[in-house]
Order: sequence, then structure tokens, then C-alpha cells
Amino acid sequence: MSGHSKWATIKHKKGKADAARGKAFSKLIREITTAAGIGGGDPNGNPRLRTAIESARAINMPADNIDRAIKKGTGELPGVRYEEAMYEGYGPGGVALLVRALTDNKNRSTAEIRHVFEKYGGSMGSAGCVAWQFKPRGLIIISKEKSDEDTVLGVALEAGAEDVQTDSAGFSVTATLESFEEVKRKLKEADVEWLSAEATQVAANTVPLGETDAAKVLKLVEMLEDLDEVQQVYGNFDIADDILERVSAANA
Repeated sequence: MSGHSKWATIKHKKGKADAARGKAFSKLIREITTAAGIGGGDPNGNPRLRTAIESARAINMPADNIDRAIKKGTGELPGVRYEEAMYEGYGPGGVALLVRALTDNKNRSTAEIRHVFEKYGGSMGSAGCVAWQFKPRGLIIISKEKSDEDTVLGVALEAGAEDVQTDSAGFSVTATLESFEEVKRKLKEADVEWLSAEATQVAANTVPLGETDAAKVLKLVEMLEDLDEVQQVYGNFDIADDILERVSAANA
């Protein structure tokens, strides 16, 4: 998700990390393999691969798993080749959703994603129906426990970040893809730790959700992300902290 919606996803999933660990490994292995296949196996010259490796290390993926995934991507080891696909649709409350997938069978993935949309109150649309509302950006999520506002604002903006948003939990740093690596580098030099740093799709405008629609949208996103092929779900919704707390408590 993007902006506040990314925070909504992180906080909604709190406490489910251990159960989702195996699935997170699987998704990142797909991303590492694909990135290595596209841009080569050297992370120093392949920003997409470097970001994927950073994400894998953040969840303590063993180095052997990372190395094997890279070698499968470069062809040094046999492995599956994945095709990148973007699906578009609508969720409850009229929110726009983009779904990025890495699949070895596009027909199967299309059917599975369409089924989840329809089962959980959404509808899959045609290519281009919502993509115009989003723009590709790098997004860095930082907890307030890891840094302070003055440091994040000063370092990120000086490094070329496009925007820094603050809420009760932390900071969302947005950068163009061209400046993304430099912003990460400068934050790291300033000893600022982040929860996640990834290429994403940021919505130009967000839709505020009430409690009923928030619960439905979060469920739809959760079920889409539960599919093996789905790497990321981007949305244009915003959920207030008090509503999110009630929805999370109800689903605990």
C-alpha cells in the first residue's frame, strides 16, 4: 500500500509475522530471482536486486536462500522463470487497487485474482482503469521508535526525497525511483533504521474509509496478498488510526 495505507497494512498485520514468515520468504525469493534475471546477479549494479536482498535480510532470510535465488535468476541453477503482471480493480468503498504479481502461469493467476476480488466485495477491471491514479515511487517506512522527526526530515529531504509524511506511528518517506537509492544511503549513514524500503505505486489522492468499508478493504487486501503470485497490493485509501484500532481488535 502507499502512504498512510502502508501504515494501515503494517499495523493490521502486527502479531501475524511468524505465521506469514514462510510466505514472505517465498515472495522475496521470486522477487530476487526475477530481479537477478532482469538486471544481473550483482546487487551493486542492480538496484532492484539490492532492494530485494535488503528486504530478505530484514526478515532474516538465510544467505544460502538468497544466493540460490540469485543463481536461479542468472541461470547458474535451474529454476522457474516468472512473468511480471499488473492487475487493476476496485474494492469496497470505491477504492482503487493495483496488484503486482510474479507468475509462471498468467492465465491461472488472472483467474485466482479475479476470484478473490469478487469473493471479497471488489471487482477486477480492465487494464488502465485505475493505473492513471498512481505513480511509481520509492517508499521508506520508519518507526518513531527508530528515529526522530527532525533527523528523518532533514536527512531525507536533503538527499532528494519528494515528501515526508508523519502520523502517530512513524514516517513515510517518498522519493522518485531515480533518487530512491541515494535517500536510502543517506538515511543509513545517519543510522536511521527503516521497517521497509521498496518500489511502490503512490496514489495522487486517497479515499478516507469508515469502519465498515475499512474492514472489508483490509480483508480484500489480505486475501490478495495471501496468493503466492501476488507481490504487492497498492491502494488509494486512508484509514484513521482509531478506526484501524477497532478493525484490528475485531479481527484479533
